[in-house]
Amino acid sequence: MIPLRDDIPSLTTPFVNYAVIAICSLAFLAQQTSTDQSEGIIASYAMVPVRLSDPDIVPVIETQAAVRTAQGIEVVNVRQELGPSAVPPWMTLVTCMFLHGGWMHFLGNMWFLYIFGDNVEDRLGHFGYVLLYLGTGVMAGLAHYISQTDSPVPTLGASGAIAGVMGAYAFLYPHARVLAVLPLFVIFTTFVVPAPVFLGLWFVIQVFSGIGSLGVGVGGGVAWWAHAGGFAAGIIAAVIIGRLPMGHGPVTARRF
Repeated sequence: MIPLRDDIPSLTTPFVNYAVIAICSLAFLAQQTSTDQSEGIIASYAMVPVRLSDPDIVPVIETQAAVRTAQGIEVVNVRQELGPSAVPPWMTLVTCMFLHGGWMHFLGNMWFLYIFGDNVEDRLGHFGYVLLYLGTGVMAGLAHYISQTDSPVPTLGASGAIAGVMGAYAFLYPHARVLAVLPLFVIFTTFVVPAPVFLGLWFVIQVFSGIGSLGVGVGGGVAWWAHAGGFAAGIIAAVIIGRLPMGHGPVTARRF
């Protein structure tokens, strides 16, 4: 399911949400100019779990590649060392959430943030939203780290922090509705679904995918536990920050 819009109007301009989207966009464009991921921006600013476990270690990624030889095509093992981190390993828990692994990863994340982030910022205030975004992003990174403490694979993306925003949204707007589209091959069906159902289903998928990825390495390249951990952290953060005197109260939903 892909959200198209929700039915909760914003009362203020979500400056922080726009700023996060802008920073992620600039960082992603900078990534496009970095041709060597083992030495460039990803190696320098992505979170590598094994570096958190041992800051002095040199991460080595082992992959397989098909090469042409005199005997034909053969699959060989390739060992690739990651270049040094540009910041202390603990700081990559923050820097990694502004990087992305590709166009679909980037566009999908920014769209979800655009849909749900403005309303959460509206309720928590600009400063409260900064605390929520960065805090849940770090907690999401730690959740992924706990699941793969020895992994040398760089972890990057705003998905964990955005999952935190989604968790906060589900708590703060229990009566909101989302207009979503369900792609069925060449048919696209739109329907209205309660926001907690839409977001709750997304969370359940992340949890079961995370359970399925246990013991199989990188989990298919997706940090499922970062998503689940960020979502849970977002609910907790919304409960705490929502008690502070900032932001606005509930607003009246608009009709689709």
